[in-house]
Amino acid sequence: MNLPSLILKPQADRRLKLGHLWIYSNEVDTERSPLKNFAMGQQVVVTSNAGKPLGIALMNPNALICGRLVNRDPSHPLDKSLLVHRIKQALSLRELAFAEPYYRLIYGDSDLLPGLVVDRFGDYLVVQIASAGMEQVKDAIVEALVQVIKPAGVLLSNEHSARVLENLPEYTEVAYGEMPEVVALVENGVRFMAPVQGGQKTGWFYDHRVNRAQLQQYVAGKRVLDVFSYIGGWGVQAAVAGAQEVFCVDASTAATDAVLENASVNGVADKVAAIQGKAIDVLKQLIADQERFDVVVLDPPAFIKKRKDQKAGEAAYRHINELGMRLLGRDGLLVSASCSMHLAKDTLLDIVRASGRHLDRHVQIIGQGGQGPDHPIHPAIPETDYLKAVFARVYLA
Repeated sequence: MNLPSLILKPQADRRLKLGHLWIYSNEVDTERSPLKNFAMGQQVVVTSNAGKPLGIALMNPNALICGRLVNRDPSHPLDKSLLVHRIKQALSLRELAFAEPYYRLIYGDSDLLPGLVVDRFGDYLVVQIASAGMEQVKDAIVEALVQVIKPAGVLLSNEHSARVLENLPEYTEVAYGEMPEVVALVENGVRFMAPVQGGQKTGWFYDHRVNRAQLQQYVAGKRVLDVFSYIGGWGVQAAVAGAQEVFCVDASTAATDAVLENASVNGVADKVAAIQGKAIDVLKQLIADQERFDVVVLDPPAFIKKRKDQKAGEAAYRHINELGMRLLGRDGLLVSASCSMHLAKDTLLDIVRASGRHLDRHVQIIGQGGQGPDHPIHPAIPETDYLKAVFARVYLA
């Protein structure tokens, strides 16, 4: 394949040599390789200003991040052969970390496949494509997944906002085999039914697996509140681990219905209740009703999706943390989580601290967690390290 060249400015190759995969538009020598000459999703050979090939990248000439490396070997473009190799590499890590086939199989840049996410639910795969370059090889992606994994079904779940930035249409389609609307998974020994068609994201959030396992040691005999529960990842696992009562809160009726179904699947239906409503409204009502819990889990959606959301997002995190603390008894456990990449770990810790002081409570951090090994962190790309969970004992000193 004879690919066009994307020529960088002098010294602009430093980050790539240190391991980064992204090329910013202001690093391109636009006199010698004008960005307007490249098509969305096109593969290019990235070269230093002196002409040394640095690898192959996928292009988005209209974005600040105009290129993402997919291979440092300029002789091997992104095709089925390279995809098979990358998928095998990713699979070997997951099989090392997990005994059962339920995990995020492909995690974008960290697995050297930027713009591609694949979640595995046993014999079923759910694929999300977020870049034009990956969209152009979607058939090869499916073929490579079928060759390596031999699934019963592959779903392209491509209705998400990231595609807007690449001018891609949104759609959901079964690309291979048959795909049920709901599939089974097992996490930390607990069985769930995930709505892969019509649910959030791919139907499940594997990233908090390790943190949900950590929670289990604190919940025996306790009264637990799981806020932003989705289909009960935290709450149902707490019930199985011995919690006396669990209340799951979510704005979606479909999600709260799924909570009850997943509780039933695990034989803990008598311990689990679901409350449908907006989290803030429900928290305030529970406070007004003078309800108290031993454990409160706060796992909200990203409040800070862009830098411009920073101030308002941090205020939102503090607000829910204060509400959550007010629902704890005299000596309780708060699990405060964030999936906002723009919220630093130290900032979340400070929010928990400040919330405690505002309520005249003493806070002890007894644990901190991040994403599991199926969401590996690329050490040169801080953005791949996004998940945080703080386990805080909150009590009256």
